[in-house]
Amino acid sequence: MTNQLRRDIEQHGFALVPQAIAPDIVSALLAAIETTLDNSRENSDAKDSDASVRRNSSKSDSIYAIRNLLDAVPAVRDAVQSASIRSLVEPVLKPGCFPVRGILFDKTPGANWKVPWHQDLSIAVREKIAVPGFGPWSVKAGVPHVQPPAAILEQMLTLRLHLDDCDETNGPLRVLPGSHQTGKLSAASIRDWCERCAPISCPLPRGGALLMRPLLLHASSSAVSPAHRRVVHIEWAAQELHGGLQWRV
Repeated sequence: MTNQLRRDIEQHGFALVPQAIAPDIVSALLAAIETTLDNSRENSDAKDSDASVRRNSSKSDSIYAIRNLLDAVPAVRDAVQSASIRSLVEPVLKPGCFPVRGILFDKTPGANWKVPWHQDLSIAVREKIAVPGFGPWSVKAGVPHVQPPAAILEQMLTLRLHLDDCDETNGPLRVLPGSHQTGKLSAASIRDWCERCAPISCPLPRGGALLMRPLLLHASSSAVSPAHRRVVHIEWAAQELHGGLQWRV
């Protein structure tokens, strides 16, 4: 399976693994995430409430994302460093690769969002340093983010762990295979890809994983039957940055 997975990612930009983590690990991750969300709900009116937890509105039950997930939920950091996860990531990158950013996404009736076709172009770093080829800059949940050169993104890998069953009715990710091979795309190039390439939907069962290159064009629709669609999104790298920039790990 390892060789086929590596070939699929090289050629198509993604691969599906229906069974990536055991049911007991999924349950443990959900419990740890729910504890973090409960704490956020309790502190939702406090001035120092966690900016990593994202809400669709002022209502505390409409939480749809947790940024800085590896810090906010240490159990996630431990799980993604496990042998079962590394056995998926290391053959694509290399031994010694490391997670550099984590986000939790969810879709519920109160936060049934959709995302247009795009590439993942930003990385999280420790501090803003002006380095040629890096930019523009932004700040997300208090963390500096920057768009690096395409060569860096081409050497990264994203792992999306599904903590709930996700079928065609629940807004699964859709991808345009092969679109990762042509670097950063302009708006016109994205439209061209959408016109000439048939999208592939990526439903997965609870405990399944999608591996993809950040430059792969991807999107998701609103859920037809919204229910929890919790996904742990982990970005991996295998090389250090230059010019004094450091990954926020």
